[in-house]
Amino acid sequence: MSALTIDSIRKNYGDVETLKGIDIALESGEFLVLLGSSGCGKSTLLNIIAGLAEPTSGDVRIAERSVVGVHPKDRDIAMVFQSYALYPNLTVARNIGFGLEMRKVPAAERDKAVREAARLLQIENLLDRKPSQLSGGQRQRVAIGRALVRHPKVFLFDEPLSNLDAKLRMEMRTELKRLHQMMKTTVVYVTHDQIEAMTLATRIAVMRNGRIEQLDTPEAIYNRPATLYVATFVGAPPMNLLNARRSADGLTIDGSEIELPLPPGAEVIPAGMPVVLGVRPEALKPGGDGARLPVTIEVTELTGPEVILTGAVGGQRVLASAPPYSRVQPGETIDLTAPLAALHLFDPESGLRLN
Repeated sequence: MSALTIDSIRKNYGDVETLKGIDIALESGEFLVLLGSSGCGKSTLLNIIAGLAEPTSGDVRIAERSVVGVHPKDRDIAMVFQSYALYPNLTVARNIGFGLEMRKVPAAERDKAVREAARLLQIENLLDRKPSQLSGGQRQRVAIGRALVRHPKVFLFDEPLSNLDAKLRMEMRTELKRLHQMMKTTVVYVTHDQIEAMTLATRIAVMRNGRIEQLDTPEAIYNRPATLYVATFVGAPPMNLLNARRSADGLTIDGSEIELPLPPGAEVIPAGMPVVLGVRPEALKPGGDGARLPVTIEVTELTGPEVILTGAVGGQRVLASAPPYSRVQPGETIDLTAPLAALHLFDPESGLRLN
């Protein structure tokens, strides 16, 4: 039985089609991240699941029960928003338990649920404080605690960490991961942050212009992007994209005489066909075996754990990741190699993966 099914969901605002047929089925305990840039439709989809917006067509089922037209409070979901939305005049304990209080849950049962949520979130010592006495990270824990006490079938998170600084975001990512592993509740999480998506998700739906470009595990999204958009959106630094052409024996990089061997699965591409060659910077290393690219280095940047090399091949920009002890200097031409399995080929017209 699927915990959440999204079936052919479309959403129109007048003549503007925001969602263009979304299909997702989540099993119990999955952590789905809706990932995409602003305006791609991810928050609209989350609001439809929550009941804050109704679809133009299609169905949403929670535990096989259609919830289209059902009031949000009757959907057995809990939502954590980007803003903490805490009551400033109530203590942490009452903020966490407020929803239970409104449902007339007995005080003893309510108090037990609040203390259990506080224990899981490691905020037991904050229960008597007011929100104004808390840090941003603590306030977000309280907001999560308010959702936890509901024990819903599905948790919905709408960019809950975007108001936190970088250090707190990393800490809260770890806490959310720990909570999910402990509770094994189904989660739908919206973000534009690829690091959040890669670290938290069991599956990622990369969205663009109201459609899902790819729905898969983080490993598959990263290692086998289905489209050019996914390839460039996921990964930091972004994937290198080089215009090339299928030659008789391999791949020829445009603007150069460099010919690379064909990666696995590329044998079916017709000779002479233009392609976009994708290779991640961390797959390119000085020396070694594999496909060899002679690159003229223009800039070196030490980040601490690595040196980012920026260079050019046939007038096309290339980024590579080198060990921090590398002594490459601007102006040098060095051989960068990548395993053949790390070469991704895309159709420049459709953007679809070819190998």
